Amino acid sequence: MLINTDPGKLWEIADAALKIEGIKMAHAVTGQFDVVAYAEFTKMDELGKIIEELQRVQGVRRTQTVIAIPPTIRK
Repeated sequence: MLINTDPGKLWEIADAALKIEGIKMAHAVTGQFDVVAYAEFTKMDELGKIIEELQRVQGVRRTQTVIAIPPTIRK
């Protein structure tokens, strides 16, 4: 998940993201986004809950979710 934050909030948002069930890693980064978070889930509705909870964190301006496609889908 790619996250844009309010100015000066990237470390706080990265820490808050780690408290959300399903988010395994969160890092403050440079560039177009402020935080990158890695989530693991087994069902798409779980992803929806993770996104909703993350977007409720004070200081999160916008999120963009990218989903890795497992290699088994290629076959």
